[in-house]
Amino acid sequence: MSGLRRVRLAPGWPAAGDPEVDRLVRRGAVDASTRTTAREILEAVRGGGADAVRDANRRFGGGLADGRLLIGRGELGTRAARLSEGTRNALTAAMEAVRRFAEAQLPASRTVETAPGVVVERRWVPLASVGAYTPGGTAPYPSSLVMAVVPARVAGVERIVAASPAGPDGTLDPVLLGVAALLEVDALLVAGGAQAIGALAFGLPEEGLESVDRIVGPGNPWVTAAKLELASEVGIDLPAGPSEGMIVADPPANPVLVAADLLTQAEHGVDSPAILVTTDEAFADEVEAELAPQLALAARREILEQALSGHGATVIAPSIEAAIDFVNAYAPEHLSIDVPDVEAAVAAVRNAGSLFVGPWAPESAGDYATGANHVLPTGGLARACGALSVEMFGHFIQVQRLTRDGLDSLRPTIRALAEAEGLLAHRDAVERRFTAVASGPGAPR
Repeated sequence: MSGLRRVRLAPGWPAAGDPEVDRLVRRGAVDASTRTTAREILEAVRGGGADAVRDANRRFGGGLADGRLLIGRGELGTRAARLSEGTRNALTAAMEAVRRFAEAQLPASRTVETAPGVVVERRWVPLASVGAYTPGGTAPYPSSLVMAVVPARVAGVERIVAASPAGPDGTLDPVLLGVAALLEVDALLVAGGAQAIGALAFGLPEEGLESVDRIVGPGNPWVTAAKLELASEVGIDLPAGPSEGMIVADPPANPVLVAADLLTQAEHGVDSPAILVTTDEAFADEVEAELAPQLALAARREILEQALSGHGATVIAPSIEAAIDFVNAYAPEHLSIDVPDVEAAVAAVRNAGSLFVGPWAPESAGDYATGANHVLPTGGLARACGALSVEMFGHFIQVQRLTRDGLDSLRPTIRALAEAEGLLAHRDAVERRFTAVASGPGAPR
């Protein structure tokens, strides 16, 4: 393959501006045409239910050869025993690491007395049901199901429905089935893309599938587009589209390892950006020289080459400060940093989904084993969103308790603001508690 596209940051960037850099930075999770297609599929599923899901599976792929859409807990329960000992042990270790990290995130209810006789509670309540989408098709991702289901269990979610597409041969990956059994999901929906998201959001009554309260998990652009389309009807976690990664590295970083990390990122799919940011052009040349021999031995070489040629880049920055400015503007999903003063660089990062610090922290560790969640914001949304977490599997309810004296102390504030806004019924609802209603039957206690 030819070298990565090379982009240079001008000394005055970002103040000076650069159209090429701006195009690289200002990307979205999905484009307008994908959202249009996803919208059409969703409307078909809304009106046609299970038949529409099967039809979409036939047209776009992702269905079982026999047309079944749901695999229940009873059938899934037999699949865990079919896992090899090594695979089962690895899955169990990953689940335990994710559980430990998730338990540290579990929110607590809080009660505050904002004034004498005025008590406000912020009560944590887990969701009743969740749909956990896991990518599939050309490559299964049982690890992504772990990342979605374990935090949901820690949060206390009652019903969890997994969803994942079958492969091109109409079968499901046995490891995915096994991990669904280990996680004790209530059912596995076999569908991909927008049709799977629609089925989770609307339910499939004829198949015994109820709608869920929130849909989580990464997916292809049609999955992401469908989640965005339905955000006003069902909760979503974050628009986690095609995976993307960035590496900030300078000597004495090892170019062999940096090249390996670029390939790790590109391996996710042909639409996965893999970007090196460095201040040293000679180092960039060394990294690119290492790509060819590693590609020659790669199992997914064709996918890697397409990803690197279509979405790979090397950004040459005039300083490490400019490099971090570029990172914060781009807001990558995955960010690896291996520079001389690594902790100073890490401290300057504001926008990234997940950071990997130093030469002994490859992205692979976070994908599978550290316990950090690998469901992360893409398309620049790491400027405002974080990783999938326990907080996504519940919500807070505000509970307000007032005594008579407590409300009396608030009367001047309520009266003044209600009159300022012209909402006099708000004022009167308070005043009547101290006048007519308070003196007659049914007076507040």
